[in-house]
Amino acid sequence: MLRRTVTVAATTLSAAALVLTVALTAQASAEPAPASTAPLAAPDGVAPEMFAALQRDLRLTPAQARARLDVDDRAGRVQQVLRATLGARYGGTWVADGGATVSVGVTSAADADSVRNLGAVPVPVTYTERALDGAVDRLNRRAAAAPAAVVGWYADLPGNAVVVLARDGGTAAARSFATAAGLPGGALRVQVSTEAPKPYADVIGGNAYYTGSSRCSIGFSVNGGFVTAGHCGRVGARTSQPGGTVRGSTFPGRDYAWVQVDAGNTPRGLVNDYRGGTVAVAGSTEAAVGAAVCRSGSTTGWRCGTIQQKNASVTYPEGTVSGLTRSNACAEPGDSGGSWLSGAQAQGVTSGGSGNCSTGGTMYFQPVNAILAAYGLSLVTTGGPGPTPTPTPTGNPPGGTTWQVGTAYAAGATVSYAGVSYRCLQGHTAQSGWEPPTVPALWQRV
Repeated sequence: MLRRTVTVAATTLSAAALVLTVALTAQASAEPAPASTAPLAAPDGVAPEMFAALQRDLRLTPAQARARLDVDDRAGRVQQVLRATLGARYGGTWVADGGATVSVGVTSAADADSVRNLGAVPVPVTYTERALDGAVDRLNRRAAAAPAAVVGWYADLPGNAVVVLARDGGTAAARSFATAAGLPGGALRVQVSTEAPKPYADVIGGNAYYTGSSRCSIGFSVNGGFVTAGHCGRVGARTSQPGGTVRGSTFPGRDYAWVQVDAGNTPRGLVNDYRGGTVAVAGSTEAAVGAAVCRSGSTTGWRCGTIQQKNASVTYPEGTVSGLTRSNACAEPGDSGGSWLSGAQAQGVTSGGSGNCSTGGTMYFQPVNAILAAYGLSLVTTGGPGPTPTPTPTGNPPGGTTWQVGTAYAAGATVSYAGVSYRCLQGHTAQSGWEPPTVPALWQRV
């Protein structure tokens, strides 16, 4: 764990959370986006600083960055709808073809039309998302028995397997560990890795805060305080700038904590943009694998990459941490606890990783929704869409309805349902169970 001793006289930076409106379509160009003194044409709702970082780190032109943002948004909506409607048959959603395609794993050919109706590509897979997550959970329960050669493990949706990372010469030990946990051979892939992950404790994600002489960062504001990384402080520890008390902390196992701030401190749904201003957080809708994601930290500022895998486990010197999301957005000591966003949606807080922002590396963040659920917290937002409810079929449409099953709707189209008007958010072909009131990922009430 990296903790830098600091003089507690730093200037407090402003509020906590970050915005981007990340998406996918069009492959990144082979050359870095040229530097320009002209203002970047950021889409509405996207902070210019985030839009610039997306172009720099993913090597995109402004047009390509806009296209990625569009596809990422569509992938998130597809994921919300199909995870709920396909249930145990769902094989996961990911962004493919360098950001041009939204793909969905299907275990039944009968589900292919549902995928196509959302404008996504069905990909036959053997194992469902639940099956892969279940295999990861079996490894998590045996984390204490993991050999020293094992770096970590994760569910790989595009590869339809659980990947166990092993140091050079440790593949046999890694395979034995996974086999002993009951993983089926077809679902297992052992991969040699040079990672040496460690938590980044000396950090600012949004604002700096201090525990004694150690500095960490605010992840996102919640009602009554803020969430951050668990390795930044134990329960009962006092913080300063802002003053507060760590009320919940877990590390290792998971890497999350929450701090209840003292009276006079006001949590706001904002993140410091390191340009003298703030950007807003609208909710915490989970982004898909392959989607672009950006993070903010006091050491390296805005940095972007893509979501590589979810439900990853990583072994730090202090022990194994599970349930993380893996990304190639770089970070360095001083960035722990900080904010990760996809579009205006909060994704998580920086845990740790390997490498740096000069040579690149692999980073891990703790998903924010898991933190909120663990402690019963509510994210502070500035408005906008949050996680969507589970859609349920409603039977025959009621009166005052123009929406029809089998109709292809383009984004922007309007319909009525039970006398209420709705605007289409994403092009799709309607089917039973996707009625406008029950699928806010597809329809917005107007």
